[in-house]
Order: sequence, then structure tokens, then C-alpha cells
Amino acid sequence: MQEAFIELLQSTGFSAITGRELVMIAISLTLMYLAIERKFEPLLLLPISFGILLANLPLTGFMDAPNGGVVGGLLYYLYQGVKLGIYPPLVFMGIGAMTDFGPLIANPSTILLGGAAQLGIFIAFMGALLFGYSPQQSAAIGIIGGANGPASILVATRLAPELLGPIAIAAYSYMALVPIIQPPIMRALTRKADRQIVMAQLRPVSKTERILFAVVVTILVALMLPSAATLVSMLMLGNILRESGVVERLSKTAQNELINLITIFLGTTLGATAKAETFLTLQTIGIILLGLVAFAGGTVGGLLQGNLMCWASRGKINPLIGSAGVSAVPMSARVVQVVVQEENPGNYLLMHAMGPNVAGTIGSAIVAGVLLSRFG
Repeated sequence: MQEAFIELLQSTGFSAITGRELVMIAISLTLMYLAIERKFEPLLLLPISFGILLANLPLTGFMDAPNGGVVGGLLYYLYQGVKLGIYPPLVFMGIGAMTDFGPLIANPSTILLGGAAQLGIFIAFMGALLFGYSPQQSAAIGIIGGANGPASILVATRLAPELLGPIAIAAYSYMALVPIIQPPIMRALTRKADRQIVMAQLRPVSKTERILFAVVVTILVALMLPSAATLVSMLMLGNILRESGVVERLSKTAQNELINLITIFLGTTLGATAKAETFLTLQTIGIILLGLVAFAGGTVGGLLQGNLMCWASRGKINPLIGSAGVSAVPMSARVVQVVVQEENPGNYLLMHAMGPNVAGTIGSAIVAGVLLSRFG
């Protein structure tokens, strides 16, 4: 009887669990707490944290590859959408269907803010090279600074698949932590008087302008930088579904069912790549730290450009909207609104902040294409 009990115990995960796996489980529960209790971007953090939990429960085989006649684990097959680069463009389609490009079209100068916010990508790229990462790995790490999860995944799968787990988790975690990371930088790099600036109302943008914008951007990017065409074209396709007004059912599907389903698959399988034996390494710690530098650097770049435009416009542009140049749509734009209203409760800059926010999304996809064409 005792031997049977021992055999039963040895067949359970309790006998196989390691200290490292317990650490990863603790990390997953912490992220789950932040998602549920603190509401730090739960759409991203909750599936990722649960995926981390599943990956570190021993003997479950969720991420096991097929072996001979034995089929693989459930998450292994779902992960192929990440590995083959299918999920990121579909996420971009959903983002395009949910996003109003009107603020960018109405105020084209905000594209400069989106471009300046890509500074963090190049800071982290150079830092990774100095720390001994290969050019391909450095490019994959640097793209975290764009705060663009799909772009980070696509670049990592093409250039450094061995680093995909830490890079993707760092990118999405920092996106979720925008409300914590950005405000201190925003206050440190802007003057109180400038944070109180009220910007003039944006002009109305016609339906024709919106559709032409999506078509022209698709053509120009595809011709000038084919490696960026996949992400940008799907972003614009989603936006045309939204703005055309003739395919409401397709637009709603892209905004809701499609992106929700892909988010579940993407978040859970990315979390499941964070197995203890591969995640708890000095290399991962380096990626997490460089990712933070990249994200902070992007915020700094956008704010410095915002200050410059504030000065050049003689106080007509609130420099805080520069921080929305990082591609965390619409989280960073919402953070701008929160910080602005702390200074002036009657000031509404959300739509102004969406201009650089959208520009940053396009910009980070273009930078991802540049890195792929250079190092791919």
C-alpha cells in the first residue's frame, strides 16, 4: 500500500516541481494580481500570466512538440501562429479597425513626435551590441522600445527566435505598465506651465481623406520598404474596413471577435514560452533591463520633440502629447490625458495625443521593417 502511494506521488507534478518553477509560478501570480486587482492592461497581462503558470506546471506537456506518434500539447499548436508570424498582422488588422487616424491626418506635424519616440529602439539596439548580443539579437531587443507588441514578435521570430519569449513578455509587460512608467518621465521633462497648455480643436477630417490616407500609406510603404508591408498593410486594411462604412459587419468582427480570439491565443502562448529553465537566466534579465531602457528612451524622445515643437509653435502645442509617440495604442494617449487633467481638469487632449500615438504605431512598424531588411 505504501509503495503504491509512493508510485502515485511520483507520477504527480508535486514530485517533479523545482524551485525555479515555483519562482516562475510566483511571477505569474504577481502579474495576474496586477491584471485583475490593479487593472494594468488586463487584456494583455491576464492571458500572458496564465500562460506562464501553465508552462511551469510540471508534466502537463502544454508546449510539448509532437514526438513520433504522440501528438503535441495544445499550446504548442496554438504557438505556431506566433512562430509563423500569423498572429501579429491579424492583431494589426484589429488595431486598424479600432483606431481613428483622423487626429494624425488633421495635424500631420504629429508624425514628428511618432518618429522621435522611436529613439528608444536605437538606444536599446546600441546597448545590446555593447553587452555582447549579436546584431540580429540586438535588433530584436531594440524593437521593444517601439512599444509595439506585434512588431516585437515579428522581428524576434525572424531575427532571434531563441529570445522570443523574454522579448515578447518584456514588450507586452511594459506596454501594460505604461501608467506607471511614463508619468514620472513626463513630469521630469516638461514645465508645469507647458503641461497646462490647451490646444486648439482639430479640424474635421472627411471620409475621402481617411480612405486615401490608408491607401496611399499602404502603397508607399510596400514600394519603399517591402519588409514592413505585412504589418502596415494589415493595419490599413482594418482601418479601411472601419472608414468605408460599407462593411460594418467585417469591421466589427475585426474590432471584436477576431482580435479578442487572437489576443487569447497570442497572450497565452507567449506566456507559455517562459519556462523556468530558459527564462530565469542572466540573458533574460539583460533583455528585461534593456527593454525598460528602450521604452523609457522612446518616451524621452517623444517628449524632447514635444518640447521643441512647443517652443517652435510659441506655446500652441502641449509637449506632453510627445510621450504618446510610443506605439501603445491607446494606452499612452490615455496616460497623457490623465497627466494633463492633473494640471488642468478642464483640458482635454486625448484626441491630440492620438495623432502621435497612431504615428508611433506606423513608425515602429516601419522601423521593424528596416531592421528586418538590414539584418534578416
